[in-house]
Amino acid sequence: MKRVIVTVVGKDAVGIIARLCAYMAEHNINILDITQTIVSGFFNMMMIVDMAQATAPFDVIATELETCGRELGVIVKCQREEIFDSMHRL
Repeated sequence: MKRVIVTVVGKDAVGIIARLCAYMAEHNINILDITQTIVSGFFNMMMIVDMAQATAPFDVIATELETCGRELGVIVKCQREEIFDSMHRL
């Protein structure tokens, strides 16, 4: 399993979850867990996804998700689980 942490932050708008989840489905990325909240009009989402069967390498997926985010007016960041874990151990 190649787990990746995906975070999404920005002004709330219709279609954010739908667009990002559709992209993941198109690229065979399995969403293992998802949480989202809206606070005072700001959207915040965190997903844990499995990219073991993804149709493109991590770098390509991360860049394309960032582009999707810009089109939606939000910031999307992807981090490999092992890097995320290492950062939070310090």
